[in-house]
Amino acid sequence: MTSTASSTDTRQGQAPHEQRPSWQQRLRRFGYQQPASDAREPRDVRDRLVPPYTEPSPRLWAALGIPYTRAVRLVRWSGWIGPLLVTLLAGALRFWNLGNPKAVIFDETYYAKDAWALVHRGFEVNWDKNANDLVLSSGGHVTIPTDAAYVVHPPVGKYVIGLGELLFGFDPFGWRFMTALLGTLSVLLLCRIGRRLFRSTFLGCLAGALMAVDGLHFVMSRTALLDGVLMFFVLAAFGCLLIDRDRARARLAAALPVDADGRVRPDRHTAETARLGWRPWRWGAGLMLGLAIGTKWNGLYILAAFCLMAVLWDVGSRKVAGARHPYAAVLRRDTGLAFLATVPVAIVTYLLSWAGWILSATDGSGGYFRNWAATSGKGGSWTFLPDWLRSLWHYEHQVYEFHVGLSSPHTYQSNPWSWLVLGRPVSYFYESPAPGRDGCPADAGEKCAREVLALGTPLLWWVACLAVLYVLWRWLLRRDWRAGAIACGIAAGYLPWFMYQERTIFFFYAIVFLPFLCLAVAMLLGAIIGPPRSSDTRRVVGATGAGVLVLLIAWNFIYFWPLYTGQAIPIDDWRSRMWLDTWV
Repeated sequence: MTSTASSTDTRQGQAPHEQRPSWQQRLRRFGYQQPASDAREPRDVRDRLVPPYTEPSPRLWAALGIPYTRAVRLVRWSGWIGPLLVTLLAGALRFWNLGNPKAVIFDETYYAKDAWALVHRGFEVNWDKNANDLVLSSGGHVTIPTDAAYVVHPPVGKYVIGLGELLFGFDPFGWRFMTALLGTLSVLLLCRIGRRLFRSTFLGCLAGALMAVDGLHFVMSRTALLDGVLMFFVLAAFGCLLIDRDRARARLAAALPVDADGRVRPDRHTAETARLGWRPWRWGAGLMLGLAIGTKWNGLYILAAFCLMAVLWDVGSRKVAGARHPYAAVLRRDTGLAFLATVPVAIVTYLLSWAGWILSATDGSGGYFRNWAATSGKGGSWTFLPDWLRSLWHYEHQVYEFHVGLSSPHTYQSNPWSWLVLGRPVSYFYESPAPGRDGCPADAGEKCAREVLALGTPLLWWVACLAVLYVLWRWLLRRDWRAGAIACGIAAGYLPWFMYQERTIFFFYAIVFLPFLCLAVAMLLGAIIGPPRSSDTRRVVGATGAGVLVLLIAWNFIYFWPLYTGQAIPIDDWRSRMWLDTWV
């Protein structure tokens, strides 16, 4: 067992097992563990600020006959090779037969057509009731209407979908291409984020692999909806902040004094006065958060949570470096630039996303409400503002009223209390082909079922319920910042929906915090495997248990594959997959 699976242990730098005296090696067979005080040399502040990545076990490479120097290079390359292999698997799954079902499924009826109008006219339009049939039968060669439509979501996600339509056509493959691409890239992001968070390539790739075989992520990656796009930008913003954290702490460590023994020591003056520069990755996070808000408004909650998390990270960094008053130091040295790099950047990005609507005609033939300031909105105390800004503000206010008042019942609506246990998934597509038609076996005896069901891989989500409890324990009682970061991502995407329990909401909104659930499960599995200073028996038993659990999750995904891809299966096989009555 290599040490790459040990990152859930906050203690780093343990001496290799080969360095132990022979009597300790003999006693290890009977469960002996070297005392923690003897197991490693005391670390300096540099290692606390920027912990090293886990290194390969010399015993493993010796057993494989690989020289240690070559093994180190392999591990270094694995930081990219491993995530790319996991991403390749995820991409192959998501792009396979992407145009099937050849239909407009669920809310694609809105976003696919809105995207096509946006990339051609700059604003959404009203389509005829039979537009879906015309688009499918004509191969997308339809005339775009001119009447502006009232829509309730910002344009970024629809522009993303529209880019795929421009590249590959106005058909199911075209409008699903970009969500499949971003879904695939999000797996790569999660692998790299998990690697940086846990300091372990193994655990990073494990988190990405878990998301690659999650049913909800899979279905959302193959459907032209906005929530998968939102998830990608949220995850990218988290990754930017994580890189910024590492680089800022490395800069802080470099500024600290070095003692006569060559060790970096904490220093109050340096910790409280050091300037960490403009921090470009934080600006990147602001851009990603602006794109997230420009996709769906719940990105605002993510912005607030991530900004608070970044400030607390800065406080922790300066405290480790020796600051006696870290909050005051952060307030003086970091908060101003942190605010400038995130909130204004996000706002400007959001406004720029409306450029097509802003530049449309103001004579009534442009975007919906584009001419409001010049007609119904004349007068008032805000006339000093540009007409486009006043019209946009009015439009946004109307959209807000719509969202908070949305309570029309829907067959597949669900309460957020049920999301983690998969209480009510959403059926995007369903048909009942007769035997011998549309893939239904001729000897089926009765009609088959073809369904695309937005259902998370059940075993993964049920394990995630335990993982969330574990993460909360690690954060609250062990003060593990990584657990706190994961909890922040889950809370920011999940908890706000509890304020709108009377609103019509759906389970697939949970895709936004799914990456953080996968990180939580990876962290739990790392704990099951055990830290490197555990006994060999403990590590073998832990690795076996974790491996079996991962294989069961993969099997669970394969078992539900027909429900994720719209394949025709006998109705009895479909019924056997309806594990809960609420799934029907």
